[in-house]
Amino acid sequence: MMSAWSSSSPPARTSGRRKVHLRRDEDGRITGAGGEGNSEDQEQDGTQAAAESALLHFSTPRDPAVIAAFLRTRVYRPESLVWLEGYQALLRWRKENKITGLYAVPYDTEVEVGVTKAFPLGRWVHQQRKALRAGELEPRRKELLEAPEAGMVWEPGEEAWERKLAVFRAYRRATGHLAPRQDAVWDDPAGGHVPIGQYMANLRRKDGLGKDPRRAAVRAAQLAAIDPDWNCPWPLDWQRHYRVLADLADTEPDGVLPGIAPGVLMDGDDIGRWLKRQKQPGTWKLLSAEQQERLTVLGIKPLEAQSPAPAGAAPTGAGGTAVKGTGKAQQAFQRGLAALTQWVEVEREGNRPVPRGHTEQITVDGEDEPVTVKLGVWISNTKTRRHKLTQEQLTSLHKQGMEWA
Repeated sequence: MMSAWSSSSPPARTSGRRKVHLRRDEDGRITGAGGEGNSEDQEQDGTQAAAESALLHFSTPRDPAVIAAFLRTRVYRPESLVWLEGYQALLRWRKENKITGLYAVPYDTEVEVGVTKAFPLGRWVHQQRKALRAGELEPRRKELLEAPEAGMVWEPGEEAWERKLAVFRAYRRATGHLAPRQDAVWDDPAGGHVPIGQYMANLRRKDGLGKDPRRAAVRAAQLAAIDPDWNCPWPLDWQRHYRVLADLADTEPDGVLPGIAPGVLMDGDDIGRWLKRQKQPGTWKLLSAEQQERLTVLGIKPLEAQSPAPAGAAPTGAGGTAVKGTGKAQQAFQRGLAALTQWVEVEREGNRPVPRGHTEQITVDGEDEPVTVKLGVWISNTKTRRHKLTQEQLTSLHKQGMEWA
């Protein structure tokens, strides 16, 4: 049985997910992707007028309970019969889903009513709240809605929350995740656009679900019913890329991802470049055990680590010639070069310069944790001091695309 603060919403009719068209090379490697521009979930639903029109056909067989409620209201106008159809649809929906007590009907809920296959029950309930606030709801109708079997929720706060849940469901059906970029916007089923990325960022903050523990727990459960990973312990950016790859793997015969070339975009995200970076030993080591496990299930494994020269040992340059200089200077150069090599391996296809503020995580022998190298700053400083570098060091830098070397 579901109480006034139910942890999950009863099923509502939903549209299918969008289709994604993949382009592959002769080896089966994904080289491009494209989706259908407008998802059905983003189209504005126009069933309201059609539903009301259908309900005005008196030749349609009527439920005896509808006629009884009709007489009980003592109102004899055609629009009253329309209202009673919505009211009876509410009662049937609650009974079918075993709902008791106060309960806010999800805004996107649709049910079958007579000849109308998708009567917008959630919107009908929303209209009753609007009518009450405008002083246009007849007292007898308000009395019927407040009856125990109807369990109407009048609070505007809960109504606004249900509308957000409808947006979240539509987004999750279309994208496969609830991890939008913070600047993402989405179509509201009621019309207009909503900042869904900012919505999710706010919900994940401390007290983002409200300071009432009971209500916060209910809302968290409602979000988890839409996407169990809505509040994952890792960044939403990582979750979004992972879910896209997981959905791609589901389309493969063995459930394992094929090769994906850097430059393949899905919803503006370069999933090929992101995948290549996850395979880097330094990046992989920073992932949690659960993140590593999720990637492993998809057939993603880290590359073999290239161990830099240990501290105190003279690293070698081109041709195996020992590089001259103090131990600390050698160590700093080797770490910078290892970070640059790692960057180039991931970004080679994009041919992008290293941003000044960029950092790389590299694996170093003798260190338990990955070492962070301020690669952008290191390149800038090394370029300024290039007259102090040996020929072997300059050659190593030139091989990694540093034209100034």
